[in-house]
Amino acid sequence: MVPLLLTFNNPKFKQMYELLNKNWMTEDELCEQCGESACVASCLSILRKGNLIEEQWRMPKPGEKPCKEYRTTYGTFRASFQCTMTDLADLIYIALSTDENLRTLVSNVDDELKAGNSSIADIGRKFGVSSLFVKALSKRIPHLDIKGQGLVYADNNGR
Repeated sequence: MVPLLLTFNNPKFKQMYELLNKNWMTEDELCEQCGESACVASCLSILRKGNLIEEQWRMPKPGEKPCKEYRTTYGTFRASFQCTMTDLADLIYIALSTDENLRTLVSNVDDELKAGNSSIADIGRKFGVSSLFVKALSKRIPHLDIKGQGLVYADNNGR
């Protein structure tokens, strides 16, 4: 949910999603269409985390290097889930908030991971939030990802 809300709340990200929904495109082609290389990289990172895009290697012309191209994974959305209103409120807050308290929590979570505490449950307990809150937060933080029951640093280049 968080990657979807982040994508469709940002006009540039939404534009990129719509382009990728129509065609396979490389990162360079997206930059040509949308501008800002950093914005394109950030959007692709969020879409990867949400499993909203797929990637493949484009066959190069003779003498050129191969490059990855992307397109959206899903063309339709169907939701069949149940959660508490508190969890839903947390998801929406994390996805759309610019609150300074959220930035402080992001910094604290990052410090915990650097100190060697990668357990989602332990980090949640330490900061008085649910495990779902920590997972949703990791979906918003570009350099973090989830692996099993723990947080890890994302490998955006190799994915």
